[in-house]
Amino acid sequence: MPAWFYRVNDMDSLTFGRIETLVPHRGGMRLVDRVLEVDDDHVLAEVDVPFDGLFVRDGEVPSWVGIEYMAQAVAAWAGARAQRQGAAGPRPGLLLGTRRYEAHCGGFASGSRLRVEARCEFIAGNGLGQFDCRIVQDGRELAVARISVMDPSDEALALLRGEER
Repeated sequence: MPAWFYRVNDMDSLTFGRIETLVPHRGGMRLVDRVLEVDDDHVLAEVDVPFDGLFVRDGEVPSWVGIEYMAQAVAAWAGARAQRQGAAGPRPGLLLGTRRYEAHCGGFASGSRLRVEARCEFIAGNGLGQFDCRIVQDGRELAVARISVMDPSDEALALLRGEER
């Protein structure tokens, strides 16, 4: 078993129960609804595909939005990791790109529940990370990708925000 591991039942008694404590996304841009499991190197999150919202078209969310579902699952993993290390709240991160995002469907049907899995392949000392991700519904793989992310330093975040240091 990993050094730390939480399932949804464990999270209910912690601040982990609220997705807002794990990801910096708010409003219509928060696309992941809950975390079911998280440990040293993986996260399992769920998405309830909405009936209305920024990305809904003709009763579905286009499959290309799946990469953002994956990125937000990674953000939840990073948020849980940061909380475990005593951080006050979630930090912004950057989705740098992907290799071979493969969608096996044209879109995600409104009203469906998706499971988004992400497994950390590595995190470098400079904040660069890589994750193997997949989206599954009822045991069927709908999308798969390897995504690259960055956990920027405080100085880099200030620069991105246009703040003087």
